[in-house]
Amino acid sequence: MNIKIEELLSALNRKEEEKEKNTVLWVLAIIGAVAAVAGIAFAVYHFFAPDYLEDFEEGFDDDFDDYFEDEEE
Repeated sequence: MNIKIEELLSALNRKEEEKEKNTVLWVLAIIGAVAAVAGIAFAVYHFFAPDYLEDFEEGFDDDFDDYFEDEEE
């Protein structure tokens, strides 16, 4: 009879350990999913957002060079 009680207690302990492991796995899965969504959102924003500053700098450099070329002549 003691053997049956010990077996039942060990089975209950195993189930509790499995629940703890499953909880940890779920938490890690949720964190991974949030990180993946954030990475995708950043990539979409980075590649599809227009780069206005680059256009401004190119135009500014061209105008600035023209001003000094006119002055030297």
